[in-house]
Amino acid sequence: MNEALWYVYAVVRPFEGAPPDGVRGLDGGPPRLIVHRGLCAAASPVPAGDFDAAPLRAHLEDLDWLAATARAHQAVVAALSSVTCAIPLRLATVCRGTGGVRRLLDAGRARFVPALERLDGRVEWGVKVYAEASAPEPAPRAKPASGREYLRRRLGQRQARDDTWRQAGALSRSLRRALSGHAEAERLHRPQSARISGQPGENVLNAAYLVPRERSAEFVALAERHGSRVAGVRVEVTGPWAPYSFAGAVDADGGGADGPDGSR
Repeated sequence: MNEALWYVYAVVRPFEGAPPDGVRGLDGGPPRLIVHRGLCAAASPVPAGDFDAAPLRAHLEDLDWLAATARAHQAVVAALSSVTCAIPLRLATVCRGTGGVRRLLDAGRARFVPALERLDGRVEWGVKVYAEASAPEPAPRAKPASGREYLRRRLGQRQARDDTWRQAGALSRSLRRALSGHAEAERLHRPQSARISGQPGENVLNAAYLVPRERSAEFVALAERHGSRVAGVRVEVTGPWAPYSFAGAVDADGGGADGPDGSR
């Protein structure tokens, strides 16, 4: 008889009590805490019809299923992070039986233990800078009088866009210098396309910062002050998250953790 499959969300130190009220895993119930040799895995039993190797490969091509699974995964990690330091695991980390979960903890012990010590009391903040699209010019009352007039208008629009990009780049560099003094570490991620992020404007900076929890308010206030300095440039701060970008966690296949915005 095959052993049950367990979906593992994160690794934490054993702690007293249960996960926060209201958090639900993929099975509809609170995640279970499987303790092994001083480490603890937050996990849920899941059906083989969805999470065995072949059906899981098919599901990973279904964007709606993937999004729903990612939301449940991140909700559990966020809930755990509100009460303890959590090392997120890669989306769709699945083990066979509780023995498989314990083997996962053993395989990753050399990375889990130092990561828990290093990240305890710290959270991740995401900081993005966007160059906003220039406001459209009022519709002219008449067509351009000449080809030269048309080219002049087009050149003016291009110069305005280039100016916004230069300002966004300068603000990004200034912002990174300022934030580095209030964070313990920085990770730069690839800028996201507007089609994926759904945000207006062009993403110029996509960074993550590891910040002591007690300094979070100061960090956010500093980032937001920078965001008000330049017209046409927007700063977006998200978090606090579990330290996805800094965990260096492993999954059942030895891979790393995915980030909250899918780019980590």
